Amino acid sequence: MVTDTRPLRRRIATPIAFLVVVAMILAACGSAATGLKTRAPASPQATATVVAVTSPNPAANFPDLLPGATSTPATSMMMAGSAAVALQDQMVAVIKQVTPAIVVIETDQGLGSGIIYNTKGDIITNAHVVGTATTFKVTLSNGHVYAGTLVGSYAPDDIAVIHINATGLTPASFGDSSQLAVGDFVLAMGNPLGLQSSVTEGIVSALGRQVSEPAGNALPDVIQTSAAINPGNSGGALVDLNGQVVGIPTLEASDPQIGGAAGGIGFAISSNRAKTIADQLIASGKVTNSGRAYMGVELRDGTNGPFILTVTAGGPAAKAGLVVGDMVLSVNGTLTPDGQTLIDLIAKYHPGDTIKIKVQHQDGTAATYSLTLAQLPG
Repeated sequence: MVTDTRPLRRRIATPIAFLVVVAMILAACGSAATGLKTRAPASPQATATVVAVTSPNPAANFPDLLPGATSTPATSMMMAGSAAVALQDQMVAVIKQVTPAIVVIETDQGLGSGIIYNTKGDIITNAHVVGTATTFKVTLSNGHVYAGTLVGSYAPDDIAVIHINATGLTPASFGDSSQLAVGDFVLAMGNPLGLQSSVTEGIVSALGRQVSEPAGNALPDVIQTSAAINPGNSGGALVDLNGQVVGIPTLEASDPQIGGAAGGIGFAISSNRAKTIADQLIASGKVTNSGRAYMGVELRDGTNGPFILTVTAGGPAAKAGLVVGDMVLSVNGTLTPDGQTLIDLIAKYHPGDTIKIKVQHQDGTAATYSLTLAQLPG
């Protein structure tokens, strides 16, 4: 697919041009302030005298002011321009470096993005990109197409791995997402709306977010970014200016009041969590150490709150004494008016944590149980 790169260049250049303009303004203001300090405070009479000067060379009357006003802005402009060009060059270099590792993944239900993880042909993507499919069409950045097969998928963290038999692959470099800071520049690379090898830029807006997907999964340790994330970006790469993958773009925020996406708010699964899950899927096809808490129940929302539909035999809930039909009222004192609230609460805990869970039995009586959370199975 041929993609017009000119809009992309304008989008990347926009913040750079803005930086140059801001630097020019600040430089000019700083210079004027410096120049004014060299002049002694003027009385009204002195000001009138200065205005009335009719010397053929009026600049000679202000020897201390004009050199600063003419030389400093030019120097500052050059410095700002050099910094802007350096930033632009770095972005271009990162895009060239990472693009070969970004692929298009197609199923019979749609398309998304993926990242070449290693030279063996393993590709990381989102579980929701994979869906229920087990075979895929994978298109590399050079246009070569391969058949892909499913290695494994882990819906709770929305991470999946597929495999292609190909040689000469260029894997991406994965960075340490724990080293990110709010304000870091990042690039979102993927195939939004089927536009292969597209790039958007932004910053890290927040860290450690917990967000819920439409399917009901509660994703912990999520990166919020202002880089635009659109349908088709899912499973792609959120990259820092060192060219390292620090996240997996997964979803954009939506605003029910405007009936659509909320611009400038996107979310990416952290690279550290993605690596943890992907390594286990590649090793055994399943996740044995998720680091996620687990109650061992299936829920359904009722009129007054979530009630337990099934209880896993031998699971934490069963051991604590919860039974089918119990309605969960609260966890550690926090009310649970619906199943999603309960799921989000449990996602904040870790295996081995003990919680106090209050339920209402079918006969109307209430009781509080001590429940030790287990490891969410893969």
